[in-house]
Amino acid sequence: MQVQPYISFNGNCQEAVEFYADVFGTDQAEIILFDETLPEPGNPDPAEKVTIRADLETDELRVSLSDIPSKSPDNQKEKMTLVIFSDDLDEIKGLYYKLKDGGTVETELQETFWSKVYGSLVDKFGVNWQLNYDDGRMRQVV
Repeated sequence: MQVQPYISFNGNCQEAVEFYADVFGTDQAEIILFDETLPEPGNPDPAEKVTIRADLETDELRVSLSDIPSKSPDNQKEKMTLVIFSDDLDEIKGLYYKLKDGGTVETELQETFWSKVYGSLVDKFGVNWQLNYDDGRMRQVV
C-alpha cells in the first residue's frame, strides 16, 4: 500500500504545478485537462482550462494536484486529500469501510476510467481520503 498527498485548487492548479516544480526541482508534470479527458456535458467549460490531474515526483515523494471545477458541489477552499493506492482489492475495500464509519461518503466504491475500484470520503475527524485499487490504469492515464 502507498499513501500520497493530493492537493486540490480552485482554478490555479497549473500555476501551482509550475511553482512547485521549480521549488522542488522536479521535471515539469504532464497536466491533463478535463476537456481533454472527459469531454462530456456538465463538465467545466473548456475555456476554463480546469486541471483534472497533474503529478509532481521526487525520489521520495509523489504529489497529485488538480482543480476543483467551479460548478462542482465540492467547490470550496483548497484542500489536501490523502490518497491510498493498493494492488490488493480486499485491502482497499477494508480500509474504505473502516474509514467511512462515522464519516461522510463523497463517492461510493465504483469503477472509473483510471481504476477498477475507486471511492472517496471524509472520515469522522475531517480528513479527506481517496482509495484506488491499482490495477494498472493509473499509469496509462498519467
